[in-house]
Amino acid sequence: MPKKFGRGTRVCRKCGRAGVGIIRKYGLYYCRQCFREEAKKIGFKKYS
Repeated sequence: MPKKFGRGTRVCRKCGRAGVGIIRKYGLYYCRQCFREEAKKIGFKKYS
């Protein structure tokens, strides 16, 4: 039975990892590691 609420319900759209470290802001749904790989392509800039 799939989870209906909590951390395990959200998965990374690139690698499928669930749980801690999912970035949901702006509807991204990337884990931290995948976000670092994809950030530049998406249009995020790193300052300092």
